Amino acid sequence: MSQVNVHKETAQAPVPSSGQSPYLLLFIILVIAAVATWLIPAGKFDFVTRDGIKFAVRDSLHAVPQTGVYPLEIFMAIAKGMVKSSSIIFLILFTGGVLAVVEATGSIATALNSLSRSTRLSDTRIVLIFAVIFALLGTTGVVVNAVVAFVPIGLLVARSMGLPPILGASLVYLTCAAGFNVAILNPGTTGLTQHLAQLPLFSGMLLRSLTFLMFIITAVVYLIWSVRRARKQGHLRPDLTATNEPVEAVTGRHKLILGTTALALILFIAGTIQFHWGTDEMSAMFILLSIVVGLIGHMSGSEIANTFLSGCSKLVKGAFIVGMASSISLVLQQGNVLDPIVGFLSDLLAPIPPSIAAVGMFVSAAVMHFGISSGSGESALLIPIFSPLGDNLGLTRQVMVQTVLLGEGIVNCMTPTSGVLMAVLATANVPFGKWLRFVAPVIAVWFVICVVMLLIGVAIKWGPF
Repeated sequence: MSQVNVHKETAQAPVPSSGQSPYLLLFIILVIAAVATWLIPAGKFDFVTRDGIKFAVRDSLHAVPQTGVYPLEIFMAIAKGMVKSSSIIFLILFTGGVLAVVEATGSIATALNSLSRSTRLSDTRIVLIFAVIFALLGTTGVVVNAVVAFVPIGLLVARSMGLPPILGASLVYLTCAAGFNVAILNPGTTGLTQHLAQLPLFSGMLLRSLTFLMFIITAVVYLIWSVRRARKQGHLRPDLTATNEPVEAVTGRHKLILGTTALALILFIAGTIQFHWGTDEMSAMFILLSIVVGLIGHMSGSEIANTFLSGCSKLVKGAFIVGMASSISLVLQQGNVLDPIVGFLSDLLAPIPPSIAAVGMFVSAAVMHFGISSGSGESALLIPIFSPLGDNLGLTRQVMVQTVLLGEGIVNCMTPTSGVLMAVLATANVPFGKWLRFVAPVIAVWFVICVVMLLIGVAIKWGPF
């Protein structure tokens, strides 16, 4: 169990705070929303229900009696928001729990440490291996904030290859971000956003997977080009054959744990497609996977339970922000001012073609992400507004969801309000300005990919609705 303790110390490295707490920002917005219920004339859309989903009827906004929200009701809305979002909150918590159990076995760290000492792999192969591993960990939400714990391994790999630290950090963070920013199977971003939009969990996977593939190809090509440029600048690969540093071997148990985790994710994908599994089924699978992985890793029942709960506790902040943000839409709905806001925006954007409106929503979400660094918090704030707005503008819910997800994703790698990014740069001792110059070409290409994919989504009426 020695590897367990070592890895726990690494995974619990502190993440420095950056900027104001998103809770404070959301609470301020909540208070402003409550004040708005007394100032904005109340109104409501008529809604029709198709296949169990409510859609706003265009041009049906009509006045209703004013129902302002009182101060005590602001705090009641927070509690109601937590209850309303309970299923996705627990799914996010359980994601932290299963990740902690997998990490506690030392399987991921041992495999990556073994890779870092390899002398048989070329530069290109090492970039590809890191890209595959961390893109999958990012797009499934297995590694999000915890990516900071793996940056030292990327730095170790870069040092063993004779490369500068910024490339070592990028091997881990940039490849993980390429997956996370599209998030094919991430319950905390795509799962939450689709849940709020009343879409089937992880639906629309084909076009989203294509976007994910384009993001990864961009990151890989840029990293390979950057490594080759570093070689031309004199960063040569040192000879490691003379070193006698012990390297822990990847055991059959480690391989079985990693294989079991991958198999569980594959089974869940099949379940969502074949049986329309949702958040409850995914939560159940995470609990079962934690038990199975813990037993394979020779952990006792108490160790599994305590490690699982410890992992859950690390994501309490991110999980509860979902309920906090949901309380804002509840206040606006209670005061009957959400529909008038949507109606105003609809009238403003009505002359604009749906494709341009979709790009505008994408850019709006990106700009807002500089202030709200929490993707789940921003989704919970924007989706109640964007959903009926998209209905009125003729955009499918799936396209509307993707505008928010890609808007958040495109900013993740460049915003100073991201505690994760700032922690990565601090760990690698890379100045923020230098990082911006390095990552700018990737962000530019990703932006173009996002716009193209949204235009395709609008053109094909990306669904199911």
